[in-house]
Amino acid sequence: MTVTLADVAARARVSPATVSRVLNGNYPVAATTRERVLRAVDELDYVLNGPASSLAAATSDLVGILVNDIADPFFGIMAGAAQTEIGGQEGTGRAGGEKLAVVCNTGGSPERELTYLTLLQRQRAAAVVLTGGALEDPDHIAAMASKLAKLADAGTRVVLCGRPPLPDGEAIVAALAFDNRGGGRRLTEHLLALGHRKIGYVAGPAERTTTRHRLEGHRAALGAGGIGGIGRASGIGGIGGAGGIDGAGLGDQELLTVHGPYTRRSGYEATLELLRRAPDLTAVIGANDTVALGACAAIRDQGLRIPQDVSVAGFDDLPFSVDAMPALTTVRLPLYEAGARAGRLAMGTEAPPPGGIATIGAELMVRGSTGAARVG
Repeated sequence: MTVTLADVAARARVSPATVSRVLNGNYPVAATTRERVLRAVDELDYVLNGPASSLAAATSDLVGILVNDIADPFFGIMAGAAQTEIGGQEGTGRAGGEKLAVVCNTGGSPERELTYLTLLQRQRAAAVVLTGGALEDPDHIAAMASKLAKLADAGTRVVLCGRPPLPDGEAIVAALAFDNRGGGRRLTEHLLALGHRKIGYVAGPAERTTTRHRLEGHRAALGAGGIGGIGRASGIGGIGGAGGIDGAGLGDQELLTVHGPYTRRSGYEATLELLRRAPDLTAVIGANDTVALGACAAIRDQGLRIPQDVSVAGFDDLPFSVDAMPALTTVRLPLYEAGARAGRLAMGTEAPPPGGIATIGAELMVRGSTGAARVG
């Protein structure tokens, strides 16, 4: 005999509507009530008719998590944490409102990002979590705003994790933005306090919000320290996808900056270029820890020591940064915590922050890869 929703409601001593709310996860239910319903589901071995329920509901059991590169720990950590919250508590063996989280790897392509959002819209996704920095292109921003508005109108919960809100943020449930500016500023202040004045920076892609915000933090520290802004020079090649190089020379009034992908190869090749243009560099900052590892390799291959000759610092505090030799000075972003919070917001199990926007702090982690600037 087939067990029905009414049978579960009778066993749990609640209404059929309450059972539906618990199983669909689309309405707040008291924890004790939810526990009774789930226990009844287990005892009666009730199986929710997924296709039928998705047709009746505004949304399905699908949640999309968009990442630039799942192989990059920055994205993998956030996506894994979000997926844990979206999938429900581990080991319960119950199907009571959990969702199926699908990770969508965009490869950094704005077209792919929009394509995935369209596919998730067709599947009536319950939620979408977008991770990492956004592309600063007016046409793409407008297309994203339109797409997210359509998703929200259809009942999809939209959460941004590690990226700032869109100019019109009405379509999103919440935007969890990292304090990239503050982190960049504190890192540069640390180097200035050690006596560094000749600093090279291997930045990320020039068109990304994360790149701009971190650079703004570095520049703010330099300005407060009485060191001038950044000049412009011609572009350089050979750093797959790299942009130009900023700062024609490296006097006390300039920070030499190369743009490229967030990869080890970019860090290696850009650092060689920085050292060629400015052999008296005393510090190199990587756009992230992966880039910083490439910088370390390039510095060693030039017969230089870290940090005695050149200090190196990164950003993100990825798991391997503490195991580098020497351990990498970096800026810690709470990636797992941010991803988990995004997952709860996507599921509706955590209330959105006031105004829908929260800034997540960045912490400076000083380790052995930075030291006093060499003199002469």
